Amino acid sequence: MKNTNEKNRFTEGLRFLVYGLEIFGVIGFELLWGFVVEPFLYQRGVNDFNAWQLILHWVVTCSAWGLGALLVVKECKKKSNLDLLGNVRKTPFISKENEIKAWQWVLIVIGTIFCLVSTWIDWNGSKVLAEFRSRGPILFPFQYLYYLFEVMLVLLIIIFGQMAFEKWFNNNKIPFGGILVALTWGLGHWLTKGSFYAGLYTAVGGFVFGSAYLLTNRNVKLSYVLLCIMFIL
Repeated sequence: MKNTNEKNRFTEGLRFLVYGLEIFGVIGFELLWGFVVEPFLYQRGVNDFNAWQLILHWVVTCSAWGLGALLVVKECKKKSNLDLLGNVRKTPFISKENEIKAWQWVLIVIGTIFCLVSTWIDWNGSKVLAEFRSRGPILFPFQYLYYLFEVMLVLLIIIFGQMAFEKWFNNNKIPFGGILVALTWGLGHWLTKGSFYAGLYTAVGGFVFGSAYLLTNRNVKLSYVLLCIMFIL
């Protein structure tokens, strides 16, 4: 019986890990679209896109990301007892039944401040203002729509990664989801940006995001808002 239970735990954990990697694959759609298809169509690299090409890039990417995430979440619901869409609908922003303790709020605030300060340093000031100056009033909303979808995918990797490793190690105190994001999202930024620093910076941020998810007692709504603040602002 013990071997059977261990085998079931391994299989369930592997299934959730695959979901997390599938979400990472969904993120990778942008590489195919932005670095292969669009340069072929426009005969120019992504850094030379005009305004409308950038808008189309973001709209197509967000649409593909949203569809891909929905398919993975529905597959998860079908093959496991995890209904993320139902969880989001039913769970309030702040749950009295799963109250966040004072020490958890303190760590959440510290993590948020850490991310905001590091972003301020990295951008030599406000990221939002810098993006607005760079993109202008037309491109800016589409850029931030793109960020909102990106944060959603990162949170899904955290959720699936956390469940996978908890199944394997029977430990719910370590931010396994954040570690998975650090390895996947961080590696992705390293490759796409061509900078080890960018990958490391993203990896550290991913670990903090995973920790925030645990500190909110796995409240998906609150975690999403916190991740948006940490990453977008």
